[in-house]
Amino acid sequence: MNQTTSRVKRSALAALLVSFGYGAQAQADQPVTAAAPTPVMVIKAQRVFDGMSGYLGTGIEVVVQGERIVSVGTEATLPAGARIIDLGDVTLMPGFIDAHAHLTLESRKNYYLGFYQDIFRFPPEQSHYAAGFARKTLEAGFTTVRNVGAADHVDVGLRNAIDAGIIVGPRILTAGHAVGSTGSHCDSAPFPPDRVKAPGPLEGVCNGPDQCREAVRQQLKYGADVIKICASGGVLSPTDPVDVPQLTPAELQASVSEAHAWKRKVAAHAHGDTAARLAIEAGVDSIEHGSFLTEETLRLMKRKGTYLVPTRSAIHWVTRMIDTFPPKIAEKARAAAAAHGDMFRTALRIGVPIAFGTDAGVFPHGMNAMEFRLMTELGMSPADALLTSARGSARLLGIEADTGTLEAGKFADLVAVPGDAIANIESTEHPLFVMQRGRVVLERGPKAQDPASGLHSR
Repeated sequence: MNQTTSRVKRSALAALLVSFGYGAQAQADQPVTAAAPTPVMVIKAQRVFDGMSGYLGTGIEVVVQGERIVSVGTEATLPAGARIIDLGDVTLMPGFIDAHAHLTLESRKNYYLGFYQDIFRFPPEQSHYAAGFARKTLEAGFTTVRNVGAADHVDVGLRNAIDAGIIVGPRILTAGHAVGSTGSHCDSAPFPPDRVKAPGPLEGVCNGPDQCREAVRQQLKYGADVIKICASGGVLSPTDPVDVPQLTPAELQASVSEAHAWKRKVAAHAHGDTAARLAIEAGVDSIEHGSFLTEETLRLMKRKGTYLVPTRSAIHWVTRMIDTFPPKIAEKARAAAAAHGDMFRTALRIGVPIAFGTDAGVFPHGMNAMEFRLMTELGMSPADALLTSARGSARLLGIEADTGTLEAGKFADLVAVPGDAIANIESTEHPLFVMQRGRVVLERGPKAQDPASGLHSR
């Protein structure tokens, strides 16, 4: 064996020993290079909406280091070399949170080429579409999304890819398959059973308490953060009445108790009043849509602290597209649209807790912020509309310790919109700056000042 070969083998052996923990002392004896300090950014804006009280402050600076907000206040003491981003005439707010979205699909102008086109794609293909929808959503200012139902675990894969930094998108809390009975809004379309396999508990379709408990467990097994159930019929599903209950009290109780035992929250799709009341009594955390809810049921929600996620955007969009739907679906859409506005006004008058949710996917992704305008058109103040996305959705999703308001210690999830968002709520539909966990993902406003050069740069 020559000397060169011997040295190579000794080096390889040493590397192998270090990889198994041997030779640690030799490593410890090497000089340690101090880690570079995490860069600091200072975000300045003419107006700051804190997301807590509805207060619109001026002259406030948000200091960010790494993923977190360090301070929110005036005349902060800044370390040398801090990057200053002066956004000027904007309103800076917590990143928006959409508590009801479907990031893995998107409707089309033609009903039959809409959701069904997504169904017939291979899951890997659909995941590429979902990645595009996720980026659009984040660039629209939505730094967190609750995804309430998707097929083939595309949503779980999307969440994991975003968390790993492989693709760009909002933080996602996702439900896997929505859970409902055979023939319900959560079931698949009535394809010929000899050609398309009927779904079961793995796909969220269940009959009887035991199967519903299994369906919930299947979603949790494969990575669900939240459970979505279909308590009533839906608008866009082809065969079910929109307002009738589709889960029995025993099935609801089994689904909710199993989810809560796993410390997961439950969102209940419910247009119908009876279905919603049964779901509320079973302990769901939110009612989605709620088109036909009566004052009695809304008062029950207030007493129990059950959130309403109104998805006004979906009602608005479906009404616009109603002439393109098959007759039975158009009839359901008209009935839901006629009732939804009065329901929302009653919920406001009573004081039902409201969280921001849009049903994005029923309409094109990236348009989520129109929900703010649509709620104010029904009598909600602009500040209260903004709060539904800030503290409202954060509390519903159980993430208020990390996001939803501008406070020290929380994730640096920020969005800036032009001018005064309180005076012009439609400005929320045109974000100029978006930051997620300390990373700038959109910057259309004034350029940032580079302290090293005195120049402005991205």
